[in-house]
Amino acid sequence: MKKAILVSFLLSIANVFAQDNDRVISTGVPFLTIAADARASGMGDMGVATSVDAYSQQWNPAKFAFAEHKMGIAVSYTPYLESIITDIALLNANFYNKIDDRSAFAASIRYFTLGEIQLRQNFEDNPRIVKPNEFAIDGSYSLKLSETFSMGVAGRFISSNLKFQDQANTDSQAANAFAVDVAGYYRSREVAYNNFDGRWRAGFNISNLGNKISYDQGGQENFLPTNLKFGGGFDFILDGDNTIAVSTEFNKLLVPTPQDFNNDGDVNGDDAQEYQSIGFLEGVFKSFNDAPGGFSEEIKEVTWALGAEYRYQNAFMLRAGYFNESEEKGSRKFMSVGAGFKFKATQIDLSYLFSSSKIQNPLENTLRFSLTFNFGEEFFND
Repeated sequence: MKKAILVSFLLSIANVFAQDNDRVISTGVPFLTIAADARASGMGDMGVATSVDAYSQQWNPAKFAFAEHKMGIAVSYTPYLESIITDIALLNANFYNKIDDRSAFAASIRYFTLGEIQLRQNFEDNPRIVKPNEFAIDGSYSLKLSETFSMGVAGRFISSNLKFQDQANTDSQAANAFAVDVAGYYRSREVAYNNFDGRWRAGFNISNLGNKISYDQGGQENFLPTNLKFGGGFDFILDGDNTIAVSTEFNKLLVPTPQDFNNDGDVNGDDAQEYQSIGFLEGVFKSFNDAPGGFSEEIKEVTWALGAEYRYQNAFMLRAGYFNESEEKGSRKFMSVGAGFKFKATQIDLSYLFSSSKIQNPLENTLRFSLTFNFGEEFFND
């Protein structure tokens, strides 16, 4: 039964279109949107304008130019759908290196394994074992354009092997795509206020901008989860030991809204073909004004998050966050908490998610784990 549920899950995430009269935006390779590290997930799945860490590749590669260490290596593990089955997980590995005080390069890999599935036509048949998976390999370069602002660009190769080769469908194949990110990050100098010092932060990232992805030769093409992130934050530097960082973030998929083009009462059939004819770049521009419900529906397609992090001597961290999505556009609503512990060059981060939506979150009641190692000389970016 659990494997049957998993197969249904695989089919659903590969399908662009939701149910009749449903305008939830779906994309291919949605694993790219899952928060891969425990620090970001502990603050409501945000990271575009938070302080730099080794996991900045997913959120905002421009932040690496402000890294405080010469080099960093990080790995993380995120169980997925743990309440249904135990062998689905997202694994993430990251590396960054400062070239000099103004520039850095980074690389990362995300691997999403969907476990082992037994396929058979009849109950008596010997099963055929398949192990569907998806992965993305990234490389990025970031550069300070001034003492307070940097920009970064990332390239990404994406491979999704969710189709199962069989005699009836010889055209089935792994789906591949290329995408780029363009990002910017602002971090002000430390400012002295009456009772504390402070620092402003802001950032944006246009991510997964690339060609559509297809599992069949000449078949349906799915949009990548092209996304615009932007946000800001402020660091309350209370003294030499205590800092409180507060942040907010907004996200909008730069993907067209499925709609009833021919006014026949649903978004499938001929509507699906017309939707398919939209190119990925055309879809980016359409995504800002194509919602059938007008501006009010466009606003509902924007998710938002609030998060906070308390640091004591950069050795102990407490985090909390809240993420909100419109009930008409996916209904992801959850709170998250997290903690971090740093000893010399090693940092361990944990996070936990509590869903507040009527729809169960695949990461609900899941403990996520991250491990970071920082090496080399320190850079001071005051």
